[in-house]
This record gives sequence, C-alpha cells and structure tokens, in this order.
Amino acid sequence: MSSARIRRALVYTHRWLGILGCIFFIAWFVSGIVMMYARMPELGDGERRALLPELDLSTARVSPPEAAQALGLAPRRVHVGMIGTRPVYRLLTGRGWTTVFADTGTPYIRLSEAEVVADLKRALPEHALTIRYDALLDDADQWTFDSRRLTPLHRLALGDADGTMLYVSDVTAAAVMKTTRRGRFWGYAGAVMHWIYFTPFRRQSAAWAQALIWGSVVGCVLCLSGLVWGVWRWSPWQRYRLRRQPRRSPYAGAMRWHHYAGLIFGFTTFTWIFSGLLSMDPWDWHPETTPAAEQRDRLAGGALRVETMTLDAIRECVAALTQAAGEPPKELDSVQLLSETFLEGDGRLVPVLDPSLGTFEEFDHDVMMAATKTLLPDTPREGTEWLDRYDAYYYDRHGALNLPVLRVRYANPQRTWLYLDPKRGEIVRKEERLTRLNRWLYHGFHSLDFPFLYYRRPLWDIVVIVLSIGGLVSSIAIIFPTARRFRRHWQRLLRF
Repeated sequence: MSSARIRRALVYTHRWLGILGCIFFIAWFVSGIVMMYARMPELGDGERRALLPELDLSTARVSPPEAAQALGLAPRRVHVGMIGTRPVYRLLTGRGWTTVFADTGTPYIRLSEAEVVADLKRALPEHALTIRYDALLDDADQWTFDSRRLTPLHRLALGDADGTMLYVSDVTAAAVMKTTRRGRFWGYAGAVMHWIYFTPFRRQSAAWAQALIWGSVVGCVLCLSGLVWGVWRWSPWQRYRLRRQPRRSPYAGAMRWHHYAGLIFGFTTFTWIFSGLLSMDPWDWHPETTPAAEQRDRLAGGALRVETMTLDAIRECVAALTQAAGEPPKELDSVQLLSETFLEGDGRLVPVLDPSLGTFEEFDHDVMMAATKTLLPDTPREGTEWLDRYDAYYYDRHGALNLPVLRVRYANPQRTWLYLDPKRGEIVRKEERLTRLNRWLYHGFHSLDFPFLYYRRPLWDIVVIVLSIGGLVSSIAIIFPTARRFRRHWQRLLRF
C-alpha cells in the first residue's frame, strides 16, 4: 500500500471515529473523575445489620435439618435470622435462597405491603410517621441490578430530608439496597454515565456487554490511529509556517490543541480504553478469581453438615455469642472447615457440636495451615505466607478486606495462588497466571492502582485528574472543527 493511501486511511479513520465518539469520550472522562469519589449507591453491612431485629428463637419449633428435609433441599449455607417477630432459616442451594419459618416449618411466600412497612417502622422508629410504600418491582431498577436474583423488590421511601429509598427483597424479606437523593445524583453522574448503565439498555445484558466490548475496540482504533497520525504530522524542526511563523504542528486554533493534547495524553487514553475493554472480560480470555467449587468443598470437608444444627445446639450458640458480646446477635451464618460446622454472629465463631468451648474471632493459624493440604493435594507448593498487609492482588484501599490472610502458592501450570481468610475459614480469592496479568492490564492501567502510587493520596488524585483533563481537552477541542465540518457538508447538500 502506498504512503498516500496509508495517510488517507489514518486521516479518515481518525476523523470520522473522532466525530462520532467525541461526546462519548467527554462523558467518559468527566464521569471517571466523579467515580474517583462517588460510586453506585449501596447498603453497607453496618447499615444492613442496624435494620435487623435481635435474634429471638423462643418460638422456634423446627430445626434447619428438619426444614431442609421437608422441602427436599441440600443447603450449602444456612442463615438464621428474623422476619419481623418470627425466626426464619434462609437456606442457600444451587437454585438460590429458600426461606422457611422456624416456628412452623412453612415456607415463606411473600410479605404484604403492610408487613413490609410495619417491619421497617420497627427498625426505624424515628421515621415511623413518614415511611411510605413506593412500589413493588418485578425487575431491577437503575440501582438494583446486582440484586436482580432477589427480585421482586419492595421499594419504600423514608420521607426524610435525604430522599432515602430502601429496597427489601421479596425472596428473603431482607433489605438489599439503600439510595439517597445525593447518592442517586452522583451515581448517574459517575457510574451510570461511565458504564452506559441506563436501565432499559442494561436490562438487555448481552447487547449491553457486546456494545461496550465493540465500542471499546472502536475507541482503541480511534486512539491508535490518532497517535500514529499525530506523530506523523509533528515536526521537531518546525518545518510548518503558519502566519509566517515556524511551527511544529500544521494545525491552528482548536485543532492545534487537539494535536498537542493527543500527543501528550493519547497513549494514556488508549490504555484506559483498552483496560476498560478488559473489564468486560471479552471472549473469556482469563479465568475467574473466585475459587473453584471443588476447592471450596475440599476446604469445607464436603457438603454442609446441616444435621448438626439442632435447635438446642443453635440456642446454645446464641447463648455463647450473647455472653461474649454482651448482647444477642442479630443473625447467624453457617461456616464449615474440615467437616466441622460453626455458626458466625457479629464477627465471632462458635462450634456447633460443642458451644461450651466458647467463641473465637478466627481459626488457629495451625488449623488453617493444615487445611491447605486438602486444597490441591497432588500439586507441589512454591510457598506459604501469612500476610498482615495487602499484596498486589489481595488489596483494598479502604481496608475492608480482612487481614491477616494465608497465601498459598502452587507450582502447577496455572501458577495458582489461593488466599484463605481465618476469620471465615474460607478461600476469599484465587489468582492464576492470566488473572495476575489481567490485574495489571485492567486494574493497573484503568485505575492506576500501582502500589507506588495508589496509596499515596492526594498524589494519585492529582495524577488521574491531570490525565483526565488532558483527555478532556483533546476531546473538547474537536467539537468546534466537527461543527464547522458538519455545517459545510449541510450547506453543500442544500445546494443540490
């Protein structure tokens, strides 16, 4: 292909993709800055627990194994809680959650509007006069796509100055989301704009994913063609003359701003678009970071031993937890390690078979080390370390992930790393060769969460904002030439 054809292809590719995509790029840069400080609304775990009544098993007559047997279920997790003033078991199977009343053994079907409002008034008496039922959602709305498996959802308005809305799952009768007027505004300005997360489009999940994947591919082509053409047209010897002055760029006005901003910030923009493409896991190029079911089962010692959870044992566990914390727990969750079952409440564990042994906050480190031998028994290990600080793969800026964790590195072809949490006795993360590569290509380039920068604020903020403003300048500068070009084309059409 001749040089003239290559130049023409670069020019027209970059020009028309830029004309079509500049508005998207502007929205993407602005929303990216917003997302540095505000994400989608959520119901924090502390807020969720505050809405729960104290656990009261005085009326319970049916045990979890009896409830599971009556319904023909083999639960892999058991949650003990309350719906209003009645104790319930929430049993998790491969088909999802099933909720059963512990006083009668009958399955929970659904709450009426009046029952949902009454339960929330008990949890939030300060809003009892203003709470109102808003709607029953058969499908997720803008803020509840992560809870779509728990629909239908009851949406209630607190009637407070913050415009708070609470969502209660009709499947579990538990709160799953909270939004405020401020949270919804910044959610729209940030994550919704950034991910093109508008409700009608997001409901078409396959179309939404493909649109983001191929839109990112087009964005990569746009950036690369612009970089190549921008370098091609830049002259270090000032060979261009504009208004009788030597220039390094052949462009003037807004196009010169676009040229120089593209040269300086174009590569960073490309890495952001490319890493955004990887966030969609296109073409399943890397495995998940969640542990395999076989690994979880080996650590647990097989299927959940629900038969050990008799009513007497559960009541003794509640008594032990109450004595340790000074108040009754609000909920219990099953934990199993090496075939031994435990109940967890308010961050403490108690053995189901012998609650008299008392409560503890985490499993003994020697027990966790012994448990690692069951995970990949035929695979040699490269190393085993207790981490009391986050590493480059198990980390959280806000410190929400538990520490310490046990990291086990294996010498298999995938170079598997497993992270075990002694507070829950479970695998909390799995890393392999390709997931570690994805961590740097995606999170590293997209969030600039490199260890030397990510934890150094406000340095990280300054770097990301400056790079974003550079991309904004490049994108905004093309709007004016685009408007002029469209006006010329329109006038040309009118003359025919």
